[in-house]
Amino acid sequence: MIEISQTSINAITAHGVGNKNNEGKLKLSDQPITIEGGLLSSLLTTYFLSGFRSLEQFSFRTENENDEHPVMPVIQSIFEDPESIQANSILLAQRLYEITEHPNIKAGELYIVHFSNVGFEDGLYDAVGIFKSETRDNYIQVDEGKKGYKLSAQQGLNINKLDKGCLILNDLGAEGYRMLLVDNANRSDASFWKHDFLGASPLKDAFHHTQNFMTLTRQYVDDQLDEEFSVSKADKIDLLNKSKDFFNTRDQFNQKEFESEVLADKSVIESFRKYEKTFMTDADIAKNFEISANAVKKQARVFKSVLKLDKNFHIYIHGNRELIEKGYDDLTRRHYYKFYFDQES
Repeated sequence: MIEISQTSINAITAHGVGNKNNEGKLKLSDQPITIEGGLLSSLLTTYFLSGFRSLEQFSFRTENENDEHPVMPVIQSIFEDPESIQANSILLAQRLYEITEHPNIKAGELYIVHFSNVGFEDGLYDAVGIFKSETRDNYIQVDEGKKGYKLSAQQGLNINKLDKGCLILNDLGAEGYRMLLVDNANRSDASFWKHDFLGASPLKDAFHHTQNFMTLTRQYVDDQLDEEFSVSKADKIDLLNKSKDFFNTRDQFNQKEFESEVLADKSVIESFRKYEKTFMTDADIAKNFEISANAVKKQARVFKSVLKLDKNFHIYIHGNRELIEKGYDDLTRRHYYKFYFDQES
């Protein structure tokens, strides 16, 4: 999470970026925005930074390390000379406009902001933010006059709903900086902000590796396991629970240990390794890495441990699979589960 109690905005500028395929225009401003009053500065800080809740980190990367990144040199120039923010923001707005080609990408304002004292993890950083607002909320403006109150309809930004954002922390320098992303986009332009405009790639840290391997495990259990083996829904839940326990009880990950303790069966291990090769076309999988507790906590939310039986029962399974027995009743022609326990609670 971002800590903003000590954060200040040093400079901010904005440009209008339309969709040229929808006859939208690029409207460049001539100078930075002057912020008058502490309340406005506080509201803007909340609007720009409170939406960064994911702990996944990214960096500027190119497919060919010899190629110049389209955005990183611009950000570097702003860090080196914050007064260059206006000229450099125009470069970013022009780039965004040139690649805004999909008809579903909305027009909006592009904000470039230079911050001081952005709190992240255990440090305070100078940071550059790139934000795009695409939506407006309706508000009722209440004004008190001499003869009573006057109401009027207004449209504006909801400070709790950032559409797109990128926060670059000035801590890695030549290694490419660290960045955090927000993208509350529809599916049609889901990769536009992250990949096409920013050229962002996941930072290959403990969070990234933990998240990738847990995603691989979950997808294997959900999509592939019962294609090759005769397993019940309870068996699949048991495997997911063992996987969560493995990650929750260790600081370091070793794939051979995981396969031996969680997958156990040689045929399942071989099947998992084949599936992994297919998965690796979209994500890199490390064999050994430090386990990120934050990534485990995030992934645990989508490791489903609910056994759904028709529309009558939802059973949460957290413990020993050996205490669950599945059968079929010939008389009623229905499947059943039998659960063994010591006491109710």
